[in-house]
Amino acid sequence: MCNHPCHHGGTPARPPSRPMSRPTRRQMLKRAAALAAALSLGPGLSPARADAPTLDLPPPGPGDTCPVCGMFVYKYPEWVTTVLYADGYADHFDGAKDYFKYMFDMEKYALGRKADQITGMGVTEYYGLKLIDAREALYVVGSDVLGPMGHELVPLMNAVDAQDFMRDHKGQKLLRHDEVTPELIDALDQGGPF
Repeated sequence: MCNHPCHHGGTPARPPSRPMSRPTRRQMLKRAAALAAALSLGPGLSPARADAPTLDLPPPGPGDTCPVCGMFVYKYPEWVTTVLYADGYADHFDGAKDYFKYMFDMEKYALGRKADQITGMGVTEYYGLKLIDAREALYVVGSDVLGPMGHELVPLMNAVDAQDFMRDHKGQKLLRHDEVTPELIDALDQGGPF
């Protein structure tokens, strides 16, 4: 179960039994453990990585459908992903998985548009439900959290959130945007292995 007091059904942490004017020993140890986890992320993931920047992209309307699967996107605000083009046109997706399918095969899904026309790509991060830069997000796969289309890449804003999510939701892999491959997307559609 999620340890964050969040919208995803997690149980909030137990309230302290005394007023908190300074951190308890347990809280300090927890913070130290989170820092240690962030410092041991593995190859290619920087422990000093800041939060992925938030973006102001147009939200999907009631008639907007995912160009990959055809689902109405507005029904899944926790999973919205958006690609914005220079002319103001936006495509919306019901999860990062369909966004990556789109990016890997724009000829099929983007109706004559090209990657060099894109001015913004945003994914909704899991804990705060903010739209963040898709290229700066971290993605967890193989967790117990499913999106509208099943197994999903779960976007997270920073390394500490990613490590918390991996621990709380049994994540199997932590990836950057450029590490996501078409083979991984196929594995998600098949339910693994990742």
